[in-house]
Amino acid sequence: MEQKAPVGGATARRILVVDDELTIAESVAARLRAEGFTVELAHDGPAAVAAARIFEPDLVVLDIMLPGFDGLEVCRRIQAERPVPVLMLTARTDETDQLIGLGVGADDYLTKPFSLRVLTARVHALLRRVERAAGQNAAITVVGDLRIDADQRRVWRGGVEAQLTPLEFDLLARLAQRPRAVLARERLLEEVWDWADAAGTRAVDSHIKALRRKLGADLIRTVHGVGYALESR
Repeated sequence: MEQKAPVGGATARRILVVDDELTIAESVAARLRAEGFTVELAHDGPAAVAAARIFEPDLVVLDIMLPGFDGLEVCRRIQAERPVPVLMLTARTDETDQLIGLGVGADDYLTKPFSLRVLTARVHALLRRVERAAGQNAAITVVGDLRIDADQRRVWRGGVEAQLTPLEFDLLARLAQRPRAVLARERLLEEVWDWADAAGTRAVDSHIKALRRKLGADLIRTVHGVGYALESR
């Protein structure tokens, strides 16, 4: 695996780029390396899962259409072994496909063709979110029968632990900071995803659905046209 020298004595962030279109993969890798990241490439599903296991990336840029098995299955397998932020790339414009990607653990998505500048901005935003979450003070938050351990990044409801992706955990933790308060989708995008884009509200909706599926449909209340609130009981 190619290694890039750390910048300024610090360890470079590792990014795994997975795309079977070699021109796109190399272009993305070159741009990310120019930003100071260490980058590893994979071009099919099995190779991507194997590379994630060995390389232990800080973030994965993942195409949805891959030989071997597709990016959705790659995302499932990677997240099952080691939760990591995933930026999914798709040539499909169907909203259902995008929501499926978010539902299996992707944190964000871009539709091809995309700007390398936009991709880089999304990568930086996802990594800032992870760094911010890691820097938060260790604390136990209890809301009704929900227990959130920020230090271990673990969640229980009714004494039963739920396995959340990194972004699902951050979204839940943000809602739990103000139980019953309604937080707008746009505000959640700014504070959890670290970027504001009205089109991205679908990403919020998709991750809320995932939290309800894992923790119970009654946990998060929808305020139509506004946003969401964490309920306590």
